Amino acid sequence: MSTTGASADPLAALGSLPGVAESVESVRKAVDRVYGHRVMRRRSNEITSEAALRGARGSAALSGADWALEEVRRRTDFSADAEGRVVGAALRLTAEAGQLLSIWRQSPLRVLARLHLVAAASGDGPVGRPRQAGEPVDEPLIELPLPDAREVSGRLEGLADLIIAGSSAPALVTAAVVHGELLALRPFTSYNGVVARAAERIVLIGSGLDPKAVCPAEVGHAELGRASYLAALDGYVSGTPEGMAAWIGHCGRAVELGVRESTAVCEALQRGAA
Repeated sequence: MSTTGASADPLAALGSLPGVAESVESVRKAVDRVYGHRVMRRRSNEITSEAALRGARGSAALSGADWALEEVRRRTDFSADAEGRVVGAALRLTAEAGQLLSIWRQSPLRVLARLHLVAAASGDGPVGRPRQAGEPVDEPLIELPLPDAREVSGRLEGLADLIIAGSSAPALVTAAVVHGELLALRPFTSYNGVVARAAERIVLIGSGLDPKAVCPAEVGHAELGRASYLAALDGYVSGTPEGMAAWIGHCGRAVELGVRESTAVCEALQRGAA
C-alpha cells in the first residue's frame, strides 16, 4: 500500500471508498449478533476454542492443506509431511496471536517476526526475519510478481509506521490492509499466507471488534474459495480505489462467514449437540 501523497491518515481515507462503509456496518451488525447470543454469555471460552480450531483449518486450506475439520482435531503429529507442517503452523499461529496483542501497536515488525518464527518452527532456511536479496520465497499458491527485498523493507516500515501512529479507520479496513500488504509483499521465505491471516486476526481482536476471537475470518476466506481470494488480492495489488474496495469487501464477507460459523457452534451447544 503506497502512502505517497496520501492524507495524514491513509487508512481512514480508505473507509470513504464506495461500498466500504456498507461492508464495515454489515460486519459490525454480524459481530454484534453473535456476541449477543445467549450461549456466548455462559460458554464463550468454548466458542473461542472452537473458532481458533476452525480458523486454523481455514487458513491452512488456503495455503494448500485442505484437511477436514475432524482430521485437524484428531491429529497430534503435524511434522510428517508438507501439508501437515502447514496445518501445524496455522494451529500454532492461531494460539500465538492472542499472546501478541499488547506488542502489536508498539512493535508490529517484532510481532511479524515472531509469527514467522512460530510458523516455521524448526524448519530449514532463514526464520523470524524478512527475506534478503536473492533469497527465494516458497509461496506457490500466490503467483503475483515478487517485490525485491529493498521494496519489502520500505513497505514493511511504512506499514509499521501506520500501525504505530494509530488510525481512526474501522478495524475491518486496517485488518484488510495488513492482510493484503503481507500477501503482496511475501516478506518471509515461507509461510507468508498463514502469517498474513494471523496478523489480520490480531488486528480484529486487538481493535476491539472481536475481543473474544469468535469471528474467524480465516473460515470465511476458505469458504469463499482460493480463486475468489486471489482475485480480490489482485484488486488490492492494483492499488486502484475499486480494487482496494473490493479487497476490503472480500475481507468483510470473510468475517461475516466466520460469524456464521461461530453462530452455528453456539446453536449446536444450545441444543446440546456439541
